[in-house]
Amino acid sequence: MDFTFTGDEDAYRQELRRFAAKVLAPHYQSDDKAAKLRPQLVADLASMGLTGLRIPERHGGQEASAVVAGMAAEEVARGDFNAAYLIIVSALVSDILTRNATEEQQAAWLPPIASGEVVPAFCITEPGHGTDAAKLEMKAEPDGDGWRLTGEKTSITLGMSADVALVLARTGGPGARGVSAFWVELDDAHVSRAAFDDLGSRAIGRASLHFDGLPVPKEALVGGEGQGFVSVMQGFDYSRAIIGLACLGAAQVSLDEALQWSRDREAFGSPIGTFQGVAFPLAEQATYLRGARHVCYEALWRKDNDVEHSTEAAMAKFWAPKLAAETIHQCLLTFGHLGYSSESPVGQRLRDVIGLEIGDGTAQVSKLVIARNLLGRAYAP
Repeated sequence: MDFTFTGDEDAYRQELRRFAAKVLAPHYQSDDKAAKLRPQLVADLASMGLTGLRIPERHGGQEASAVVAGMAAEEVARGDFNAAYLIIVSALVSDILTRNATEEQQAAWLPPIASGEVVPAFCITEPGHGTDAAKLEMKAEPDGDGWRLTGEKTSITLGMSADVALVLARTGGPGARGVSAFWVELDDAHVSRAAFDDLGSRAIGRASLHFDGLPVPKEALVGGEGQGFVSVMQGFDYSRAIIGLACLGAAQVSLDEALQWSRDREAFGSPIGTFQGVAFPLAEQATYLRGARHVCYEALWRKDNDVEHSTEAAMAKFWAPKLAAETIHQCLLTFGHLGYSSESPVGQRLRDVIGLEIGDGTAQVSKLVIARNLLGRAYAP
C-alpha cells in the first residue's frame, strides 16, 4: 500500500495551496457579502486548469485522475470553500459528457468549460423531488425536430450565474427509464431564475430555474432517449468523494489556524495548548480528519482503477461534511470570542460546509447505500 502522492502530484498540491492562499482567500469573505459569483474567480480557476480537470486533453482539459481532482478541491477549499464548487460541478458535468456525449457534442461543449468561457450547472432537483429524483416531473415534449422543456428545477448550484446546464427531464413514462438528459443554454427568454437567500455559500448563487417551453434542438440530447437518469447517477459516486475532500480542506485549514492560536494565545501564564481541555479536542479532530481523508481518497483511487466504489463514496459523503462542521465548530470555540466575530473566516466556513450535509445526497441516503451494500438489499432498509 502507498499512502503518498507522487512527486508531481505533491508539487501540484503545493502549487495549489499557494494559489489558494494568495489569490482566493483574500476574496472569500467579501464574495460571501456580495452574494454573487465573481467573474474573476472563474478566470483565476481556469488559468490554473481547474475548470477542465476531468476534460480530455483533446478538448482543452487536463485529463486529470479522480484523485487529482479531489486533491484540487481540497486545496482550493482551504482558501475559498465556495470556489471548490466550480471544480466539483465542472468535474461532474464534464465526466458525464465524456462518458455519454458523442465526440461531436464533446468537441462543441467541453472546450468552453475547460477555458472558463462558460460556467456549467447540473439540474436535477425539483420542488417535489430531491432525494427521489427518479420521479422528477419536468417535461421534455417533442416539438418538430427538437424538444420543449417545461417545469422547474430548484436548489441549483451556480443557478444564478451558469451559462449552460445538463438538465434531466421526462421524455417517457414513470420511473428512471422515462428520464433523458439535455445540454441547455440558459441565457434564453424561456428561462427565468430566482435566487435563494441562504445561510452559507452565498457566492455560488443557489437558485430555482423555471423553464417555460424552452426549445432545444435534437442535438441537445445526451446519450439515448430514456438513458439520462442512469448515465447521470453513475457520476455521483466519485463526485461525492470530491465534495468530501472540499469539506475536509475547509476543516483542515481551520484546524491549522486553531493549532497556531493554541501556541500563541496565553492564559494563566502558559500557551493555551498546554491545557488538556484545549489540546485534546484538537487532537481528536485531527485524528478524525485523517481517517475521513483516507476514505475519500480510497473512493477516488477506486474510481481511477475501475473498482466498485459506491460504498466508499457514500461513506465520504455523509461523514466528511458532518465531520467538517464539527471540526470547524471546535476550532471556533478554541478561538473564543474572536472566532465568533464575523471578521474571522471560521464562522463562514461553518455556515458553508453545513450546506453540503444536505446537497448532493443526504446522510440518510448515504447510509442507506452503505447498509444495502453491506447487508444486501433483501436484508437492509
